[in-house]
Amino acid sequence: MPPFKRIVAAYYNFYIYFKMTDKQRTSSSKFLSLVLRHQPQLIGLELDKNGWANLDQLIEKSKTADKNFTVEIITEIAEKCPKQRYNLDLANNKIRANQGHSIQVDMEFQPRTPPEFLYHGTATRYVNDIRLTGLKKRSRQHVHLSADIATATNVGSRHGVPHILTIAAQKMSEAGYNFYQSDNGVWLAEEVPLEFIRF
Repeated sequence: MPPFKRIVAAYYNFYIYFKMTDKQRTSSSKFLSLVLRHQPQLIGLELDKNGWANLDQLIEKSKTADKNFTVEIITEIAEKCPKQRYNLDLANNKIRANQGHSIQVDMEFQPRTPPEFLYHGTATRYVNDIRLTGLKKRSRQHVHLSADIATATNVGSRHGVPHILTIAAQKMSEAGYNFYQSDNGVWLAEEVPLEFIRF
């Protein structure tokens, strides 16, 4: 494409993006989350073993779900996502979700030493079950933990009346449990046994 046409196309794509309503932006971000973390087969998208999707393929396949994405629009969604859910590699023309997969992918996380305490935001209706079993990853690949109470509260609020659990992460690490951290700062663990949870 000639340089002039590329510039015009870029301005057009940004115009389309900023013309989107907040509801449309949220809907588009949730759609990306769905196909990159849970159901790529919904649109026939192929992820590699590390969870990466080819951008051109994502854009083309998304048309079957009436999503008219462009590289510029996806870039805007990824960069402006408050939770920084996506890792966008424009040099290699690919994108993946930072964490939260319910499908099997190897995110190549390396064990990290956690701070003394981490936090888990949940809803009050789940607390009794957690008191029995501890925190389990369930359909996800990891249990998600927050570095601060404010973030954990925000997470818990999405599921109902929030209840914040304090995790003795340092003691848990010293007991031999691994912790990981995604590119957007979320702490991850395979599980959190009951003895390391303060209610």
